[in-house]
Amino acid sequence: MGRFRRQRGTEVIRRVGGDFVETLKKRQVNGSEVEIRRIAAKASTGVKTAKKKKGARPRQRGSGKSRPSISTTRGAAPSRRAGTVPETVPSAPAGRPSSLRSKILVSVGEGTRVAIMEGPDLVEYYSESPGSVSLVGNIYLAVVRNVLPGMEAAFVDIGEGKNGVLYADDVYVDPERFGRGARPRVEQVISEGDELIVQVRRDSMGAKGPRLRGHVSLAGRFLVLQPGLSNVAISQRLSRAERSRLRQVVAEMVPPGFGVIARTAARQATSKEIESEVAKLADRWRDISDQAAQGGGPRLLHRDSDLLIRVIREHLTSETRRVEIDDKDSHKRAVDYLRSADPDLVSRVRRYENPIPLFERFHVDDQVRKALKRRVPLPSGGHLVFDSTEALTVVDVNTGRFVGRSNLEDTILQNNLEAAEEIGRQLRLRDIGGIIVIDFIDMTRESNQRKVLAKLKEVLARDKTRTEAFEVSRLGLVEMTRKNVSAGLLESYSKPCDSCGGQGRIVQDPTSSRPRVAAGI
Repeated sequence: MGRFRRQRGTEVIRRVGGDFVETLKKRQVNGSEVEIRRIAAKASTGVKTAKKKKGARPRQRGSGKSRPSISTTRGAAPSRRAGTVPETVPSAPAGRPSSLRSKILVSVGEGTRVAIMEGPDLVEYYSESPGSVSLVGNIYLAVVRNVLPGMEAAFVDIGEGKNGVLYADDVYVDPERFGRGARPRVEQVISEGDELIVQVRRDSMGAKGPRLRGHVSLAGRFLVLQPGLSNVAISQRLSRAERSRLRQVVAEMVPPGFGVIARTAARQATSKEIESEVAKLADRWRDISDQAAQGGGPRLLHRDSDLLIRVIREHLTSETRRVEIDDKDSHKRAVDYLRSADPDLVSRVRRYENPIPLFERFHVDDQVRKALKRRVPLPSGGHLVFDSTEALTVVDVNTGRFVGRSNLEDTILQNNLEAAEEIGRQLRLRDIGGIIVIDFIDMTRESNQRKVLAKLKEVLARDKTRTEAFEVSRLGLVEMTRKNVSAGLLESYSKPCDSCGGQGRIVQDPTSSRPRVAAGI
């Protein structure tokens, strides 16, 4: 019997991406060249990685086809906080790192366009032009036009074309007048012709007018001031020690008759900075109240900041790498705002002066065009399909040309993990709101179902818009909701087809010709 001889290979290739390390070795075994590929999790700082046993089979990458059977389980209640998933989730080899420092790109031309990037990926996109300005955050002195007790709502004129809708739960109820017991009915609080202060919480969508609320919120860099309330809330994204500090500082400085929310940007904000912002927002509310007392509605009382300042106020944090603006005046306005609101971040704002257009250099326009398509490719060859209806959005996960390498269950898990990562990004980029149903490929192992759901929640935790994902249903579907604030990307850059009326099909007259498809018997 010939002697088995093994020689050490002369070529070793290591690739590092995200949370994994891929090692490819070439060795000579009995005169033949053999490739050995190992994929392992990247070791954390200061923590030793356990060595693999000699002869252990390397973990393979995989993905594949749908299973005919469904196995589900009822797990723990979904967690809203990042990093509290029930078990470790393996990162997809071709996926993105779980934490990327973002950058904000601002291009100003006929209008203002803003792109928020995580690494090379576009995750959020906003645009505003003189003809399409968002009303969200604006405060109006409105006039009640119609009260509908059966709908527990009222239609209110704010002077912006379509009447807004004000639901009973959003009507401000004066506790001195109605007490603090059971909530009165809407017709007991307001009546036709009344003037009241309202704020826009959602823009008009289709035939629907703007959604309004009677509880006004005044947003600053560090705080949100809420007149007429008495609550103190702190961002859940802050550490426990920082939340305790802010709660103590804010409680001492907020005047009576105001509620307050401390934002994530308030991390390490000094008492002086918080006191200054509280005073500024309280003065702003007094000005609004004085204007409203003069009557004359419907009319605008306070216009929220434009898109540039709103994005900097909402998205610029210490974790943001930089802000690049290609317009001189806009750059100056951003710097002036930060000098008064958060001077430590002024150095992050830069004027972009490269001859290559800003969005072209970072491939923003290409990614926006792809986001308008129905089909989204996944790194390993699978794909997603997005379909929107009047009631909800459906996301279908498919393996496509991805066939995996080891076994069917690992193949499905790998494809579903990639899909969960991409779905979280697409929801933010497309600004999809309302009810969302995700049809992942069926998994027989309950542990794999939990891994995919945990991965989805981890990605959704990066979204500033409120989201909630529920457990896998008996049909193998994941149901979730995302707060609806404005029309999505597709609705903003498209219109229904004139020929089919938005159905996506040309319907023939069944009495004038033979059907294209023979009816089943």
